[in-house]
Amino acid sequence: MTASASLWGSSAHPTKAANAPALDLEARLLHRDGLMLILDKPAGVPVHRGPKGSRPGEINLEQFFDQLMYGLPRFPALAHRLDKDTSGCLVLGRHRKALEKLGLLFKQGKVGKTYWAVVEGSPASDAGAIDLPLGRLDENRGWWMKVDPAGQPSRTLWRVAGRGLDPSTQAPIAWLALEPITGRTHQLRVHCQAMGWPILGDPIYGTGPRDGGTPLHLHSREIVVPISKNKEPVVATAPVPGHMRERLLACGWNGVEAPPTSAPHHAAGEGSE
Repeated sequence: MTASASLWGSSAHPTKAANAPALDLEARLLHRDGLMLILDKPAGVPVHRGPKGSRPGEINLEQFFDQLMYGLPRFPALAHRLDKDTSGCLVLGRHRKALEKLGLLFKQGKVGKTYWAVVEGSPASDAGAIDLPLGRLDENRGWWMKVDPAGQPSRTLWRVAGRGLDPSTQAPIAWLALEPITGRTHQLRVHCQAMGWPILGDPIYGTGPRDGGTPLHLHSREIVVPISKNKEPVVATAPVPGHMRERLLACGWNGVEAPPTSAPHHAAGEGSE
C-alpha cells in the first residue's frame, strides 16, 4: 500500500509520549538522496499509529521522522508500508513531488522487492509462483486477509534458498526468497500459509503466539527503486535482524552480509527533483 501526498500538510511531527523510548533512525539509514530515504525498519515497531490508536507507551516510526529532515522544511513521509513485525527496507519520500513519484512506481509494480522468510515445513519443489486472490477476512478483523476467489489478484514468486531443522524443535524449516509482484496487505504471509508452509512466528496466519514467543521471521531484504530516469536504480540491502540469524544459519546461510549497495550519502541539491 502506498502513502498519500496528503501527509504533507504540516511540518509538525506526531507527538511522542513523555516516557517513550528513543529510536535512532539516522543509525538505521541505508540510503539518502534528494528525493528519498531508505531505512532499515526494526521488527516490532509499527510504521505509524493504528486506526484505534496506540497502546500506552507504544512508539511508531513516524514519531521520529523529525530526525530525518536534513534541512528540508517538512519531515519525510511513508512511500509504502511494512507490517509492525516485519523488518527491513522501508522507503520514505522527502517531499510532495518525490512522494507522488514513488507512489506511482509502487502502484505500477516498478519497485523490485525481495523478502527473506523462514517458514515452517519444507516446500516440495525449489521454486514457483503463487497466484491466489486475496480479500479481507471480515469487517471485524481489520486488515486480516484470506484467500478469496472474489478478491484482488495477487502474485508472489518464491525460491528456496536453503533447508534445515529448527534449532529449538528439530522440526523442518526452509529459508525462502520471496518477491511480491503485487502488493496486497499481508500478501506474503497469507500466500505462504495457503501453500502449507506458514512463516515462522506468524501470530495471525501461522502458529506463533499473539504475545511473546518466536518473532515473525519475515525481512524486507532488498529493494530496487528506479527513481531517476537517467540513472541506475537505487539498490538497498538491509542486514539480517538478530532474531532471524540462528534459523537462517541452520538453513545454510553463511552469515556474511553483502557489502552495502547503497550507502548513506549527502546528495547535491537536497530536496530537488
